[in-house]
Amino acid sequence: MNENQPPVPLRGPSRSVERAPAPDLARGMMLLLIALANTPIYLWATTHSSSSNHPMDEGTLDSAVSAVLIVVADLRVYPMFAFLFGYGIVQLYLRQQAAGVSEADARALLRRRNLLLIAFGAVHALLLWYGDIIGAYGLVGLVLVALFLRRSDRTLLTWAGIGTGLLVLLAVLSVVGASFAAGPEDGQAATSPATDSAFMMAPIAEENPLWAAVLRIAYWPLIVIGQGVVGVAVPVAIVLAFWAARRRILEEPWNHLPLLRRTAVVGIAVGWLGPLPSALHHLGLLAVPEAAAWVFWPVQLATGLVGGIGYVALFGLIGARLRGRPLGRVGTAVSAVGKRSMSCYIGQSVLCAPILSAWGLGLGAHLGSAAMALFAVGVWLATLAFAVLLERAGKRGPAEVALRRLAYRRTTADPADAGSTTR
Repeated sequence: MNENQPPVPLRGPSRSVERAPAPDLARGMMLLLIALANTPIYLWATTHSSSSNHPMDEGTLDSAVSAVLIVVADLRVYPMFAFLFGYGIVQLYLRQQAAGVSEADARALLRRRNLLLIAFGAVHALLLWYGDIIGAYGLVGLVLVALFLRRSDRTLLTWAGIGTGLLVLLAVLSVVGASFAAGPEDGQAATSPATDSAFMMAPIAEENPLWAAVLRIAYWPLIVIGQGVVGVAVPVAIVLAFWAARRRILEEPWNHLPLLRRTAVVGIAVGWLGPLPSALHHLGLLAVPEAAAWVFWPVQLATGLVGGIGYVALFGLIGARLRGRPLGRVGTAVSAVGKRSMSCYIGQSVLCAPILSAWGLGLGAHLGSAAMALFAVGVWLATLAFAVLLERAGKRGPAEVALRRLAYRRTTADPADAGSTTR
């Protein structure tokens, strides 16, 4: 670029005509799974298992619902969301590059955006939900953009393989370690599930709203580091997404059908079979000493990464079938949620935290797992209705609007467009 020429302004957010259906459909459905996975933690008056986020000693129906969620949702949706987040990073970057924006300005945009996500996550945690994932993705995005955005495909796949290998190794070692931890006394744990449960439930079970906020913001950095870095699955999913986005796998899924089919079949099979022992243990059909029950967490984490990628591939296949076809009413509604994923994610907390927590109405003390699952579906349907209304009005989500105004300091005069995401 000639030094005398003014810098090319940042290209504004994508328009609906530029959007592929698969990522938005995946985000929309993923938010239903996130609601189902998160809301059991609001059952704060019960003792939760040390091997899952679900209450112990419930009735048959409640236990069956929990077992299904252990298999389908727990630790599967966060890698899926992370993949879609990483995919969106590359889409944003490539759009800026195609518009002639300098490398420095494009990276600065990504850096601002990720820093803002950390700030949004902190506010979300302080006010409503300490299990926030927005800040975790912002932190990991900040690091991985700096380390991997311009690295070769071989480097991306190598590091994704190393991360996956570490998860598998951790799962294998945990199985071996758990067999020794069970011990000769039928695995009496040093700490009881009640102790673990009380620690995790503290921000929700606290009746004082101000002290509950203090606990949430105190727990939040641990959640951010745990989900974003220590868990490994989120960085691996984002690095894999960098590789996939360069090939436009979700924008042009019809060009990648064999890969998507294999990934969907293998990923979902592994993702569902991996947590099956944990689900059987929760149902009382598999006897595992309490001291060894922690083994389910690393196994869930490793198979959850594979399962989350399998879910993404499934929506890629759906996108291929929709090529040239209208989405229909249901597809359009789900896509509207996906286009406003951050607003709808925060909206879930707005609808859950004040109603279910002890510092609010305290309804979580009076529900079982089955009733809570119905509540979660109702929350998702409420956000879907909100997203559809915004779609019809030609408006973006409020969180997406706020993020864009802060992140895009110089933009072209792209026409405002309903539902474009933070890309």
